Amino acid sequence: MDMINVPNFHSPKHTRLRIFAARAIAMTADAIQIALLPFFAEGAASPVNDVLDVLVAVAMFWLLGFNWAFLPSIVAEMIPFVDLAPTWTIAVFFATRKGATPAVQDNFSQPGVKPVESKVVG
Repeated sequence: MDMINVPNFHSPKHTRLRIFAARAIAMTADAIQIALLPFFAEGAASPVNDVLDVLVAVAMFWLLGFNWAFLPSIVAEMIPFVDLAPTWTIAVFFATRKGATPAVQDNFSQPGVKPVESKVVG
């Protein structure tokens, strides 16, 4: 059975600061979009809404790396009136539900522990 190849996007460590920043940006963006709905409705300010969504998406990828939860949010934000739901907030809380990444242990400094070689299966 062949394994599905998933793109290997850079995924930064989920530190408490990155998680806090991502959640704050997502909640702020959703609050702005819901509060200013009359201005963001399909009209003159609609491009501003799209720019806001692109900036939030870039910030999420930069802060948290690639996560599949962001794809439905990106699509939903481009559909009129579907973006009334706080999709960015939901996606970020889902992507960060496990909390901060634990510190990586350095097993190489322990005597008698040898590094494990990774093999490519293909």
